[in-house]
Amino acid sequence: MKNAFGPSSLKAVFAGEHAWCGEKMMLSEELEGATTLTEFFSSGAFTKALDAYAADKDGADRRAIASMWSLYYFSALTIPYIVARRFHQELPVDMAAMSIALGEDGLPRAFGLPGEGSWHEGSDDDLLSFVAPLVRDHLTVIVQHLKAHCGIAPRLAWNNAAVYIDYAFNATARGEASDASKWASKALFEEQFLPDGTLNPFRNCLRHEAHGEQTICRRKVCCLRYRLPGIPSCGELCALPEQRKQ
Repeated sequence: MKNAFGPSSLKAVFAGEHAWCGEKMMLSEELEGATTLTEFFSSGAFTKALDAYAADKDGADRRAIASMWSLYYFSALTIPYIVARRFHQELPVDMAAMSIALGEDGLPRAFGLPGEGSWHEGSDDDLLSFVAPLVRDHLTVIVQHLKAHCGIAPRLAWNNAAVYIDYAFNATARGEASDASKWASKALFEEQFLPDGTLNPFRNCLRHEAHGEQTICRRKVCCLRYRLPGIPSCGELCALPEQRKQ
């Protein structure tokens, strides 16, 4: 497949229905109010961000606060990355070279990249292969930070990232692969290893279950949102049966 966008361009990759991704991931030089991710997690800024997000939540469970915060982080990171990779653009997502900007509520607003990445030949449906750099260069470090600073179990953090990778990959699937019953991203949740030989942290994070005539996607581990006031349930996706109808 030939690069339809010519020279590397984030705005070209994030066109049309995916244009919103360009508001979540851009060049660091274009991102106002940004801090490097290295500084953000080492200077106390992360703790302040959680405090800001928790300000109107009346002493809610700190782990639930951190888990919910991470959902915003992972969605802004992984969805644009997967969308770009579908268009053969491999974005540079090494955490050590990226920056982050927050909203007034302390939630991640956007990520800054050191460059636009590179054109990547090959299949656009080999999810295991192109998730490997994301896991190696970024997600593993963030999962460790969440555990060390907030007591978030790694399995919970990986599950939080998994739901957005699953969403983005399925939403950009072609033809029958976009059918929920086909589950385009299924291999990511079944294979034991990633192509680079490392253990696959997403294995068993999500599963599909028959529910009458519907196929329901469900998490393995609950994100703890039910412990936060005013936060709606994630419905049938929830790992806890008693929370699915809340």
